[in-house]
Amino acid sequence: MKRDLEMKKTYVIGLVFVIALGIGAYTVKAPTPSGLTAPGFGAANATEAGEIDTSSILEMTLGAEDAAIQMTEYASYTCPHCRTFHKDVFQKLKADYIDTGKLRFTYREIYFDRYGLWGSIVARCGGADKFFAISDLLYTKQSEWTKGTPAEIAENLRRIGITAGLSQEDVQTCFTDGEKAQNLVAWYEANRAEDEISSTPSFIINGVKYANMSYAELQKILDAQ
Repeated sequence: MKRDLEMKKTYVIGLVFVIALGIGAYTVKAPTPSGLTAPGFGAANATEAGEIDTSSILEMTLGAEDAAIQMTEYASYTCPHCRTFHKDVFQKLKADYIDTGKLRFTYREIYFDRYGLWGSIVARCGGADKFFAISDLLYTKQSEWTKGTPAEIAENLRRIGITAGLSQEDVQTCFTDGEKAQNLVAWYEANRAEDEISSTPSFIINGVKYANMSYAELQKILDAQ
């Protein structure tokens, strides 16, 4: 079943990182219709809403910049349908269209819940070079890392980051970067509103929005461009 983002629009996500590394407890709130509530990922990171700078968030892309087909996927690391897309469709899409120079692919995160944001923070922790490899791990191991208490889930994500080549210090730094977390939430909300995203996965292909689909259906759309 598709998860409806509109139902969560007014939901305030309380993020509590209780990490076994001794990082401590940190909280952040997702944006409400009246604006973004500044997070508290650390006492030193109490930023004002006016300081939010979404231009600092990297777009994660694959493929030739001048490709004839420009495709953006909106997805959540905690969404089962997104996991299925990345398992059954994405690798074929990459081989047939991205790697052949036909398509430029952009991945944008949607935060259904606090764990989706945590996953995004870990995926982006190694920069663009490691982003898609960590994303693949997050989807492959989705049924494992999303289980347990908040502390256990945070520890699961830490292990995934380390498996992907991040150091323990890298993960701790990323988890405690309150300004980055605030910017990510604001970036997500702006993207969701601009493209009117109401479910995941959703796709924008050369300016037209599409819902989740099979690879055969996707091929027909791409080949018609």
